[in-house]
Amino acid sequence: MPAVPAATDTPALSPSDSARVAGLYHFARLQLPAVRLPEANFRAHLARTFRIFAPKAPHQPLTWPAYLEGLYAVDWLVCVGCIENQQSAWEALFAARTGRSDCLLVDALRARAVRLYPRNDEQQDTAVTEFWSNLIAPESEGSLPVLARYDGQRPLAPWLIRVFQNWHLSKLRQHSGVGALPDDEIALPMDAPKADASARWHDTFVSAAREWLGSLDDDERLLLGLRWRYRLSQREAAKLFDLNEGTLTRRTDKLRDRSLEMIGARLVADGWTGEDLEGFVLTELGALLTDDPRLSADALARLLAAKGKTLPNS
Repeated sequence: MPAVPAATDTPALSPSDSARVAGLYHFARLQLPAVRLPEANFRAHLARTFRIFAPKAPHQPLTWPAYLEGLYAVDWLVCVGCIENQQSAWEALFAARTGRSDCLLVDALRARAVRLYPRNDEQQDTAVTEFWSNLIAPESEGSLPVLARYDGQRPLAPWLIRVFQNWHLSKLRQHSGVGALPDDEIALPMDAPKADASARWHDTFVSAAREWLGSLDDDERLLLGLRWRYRLSQREAAKLFDLNEGTLTRRTDKLRDRSLEMIGARLVADGWTGEDLEGFVLTELGALLTDDPRLSADALARLLAAKGKTLPNS
C-alpha cells in the first residue's frame, strides 16, 4: 500500500462509526461487485484517505462522521481498486464519464492535451500517456502516485482532469516563466498551497476574471491567446500584429496591469486581506485562460482569419 504523509493521527472509530463503515463497505460491494476488496483492506485505505483529507478539511479537527458524509464511495472504491491493481477497477476508470460534458475520461484528457499543446500531436499523445503511467507509479522517488493522493471527497473523473491540467501547466511554466498555479487540486509535488487560495476567493476571482475578459476587444483577446495558449514569442506575436516588439511589449504590459487592477479591485471590495494579491491573481489566471471559450483555438483562429493571418507553421 502506498505510504501517506503523516498529516494527522487518525481518530479511533466509535462503535457507531464502525458500523457505518461496515454498511459502506457492503454498499460499495453491491455497486461494484467486480472489485473485490477484503474489509480489512477497505478499512485501511479508508484510514489512509482520511489522513489525506484531514489537513484540508474546512472544520478542524476532522471527524469520522464528517469524512464519511462527504465520501464519494463508488469513485473511492474505483480508485482503491486501481491502486490494488484490479483489472475490473481499471475498466471502470476507463469507462468513467466526466460530469460537465459526459464524455469519457480518456477523451476528456485528450481534449485537454489538445488545448495545452496545440498543433503538436506527438506532445499531446505523450502528455496523456505519461499521465496514465503516473496514476499508480510515482513520478519521482519519494513522491506519491496520483491515485494515492485522492481523498474521496470529490468526484474522481473531474479531479483527475484538473490534476492533469495543472500538472502540465506546471511543466509549461518551467519553460515560459508563467506564475505558479493553484495547488489545491494538484496531485503531484509542487509549491506549498497558499492559505488565501480558498474556494471562496477562487469563485470571486473567476467571476471577476470573466468580467475582465468580457471587457477586452478582439485585438486584446487575440494578443492574450497568442501569448498564452500558443505561447508565441514576443517577436512572433509582433509579426502577426504588424507591430514592432517594443509596441507589443507596451500593449502586453497594459493588458496585464488592467487585469490586476480590475480583478484585484473586485477581490479587495469583497474583503481580501491576504498579502500577495498580485501573486494570487496571476496564479489563478493561468487555469482560467486555458478554459475560457473566448480564448479557444477556434475563437483565436477566427480572429486571425479576420486579419487575413494564420498561425506560424499552421
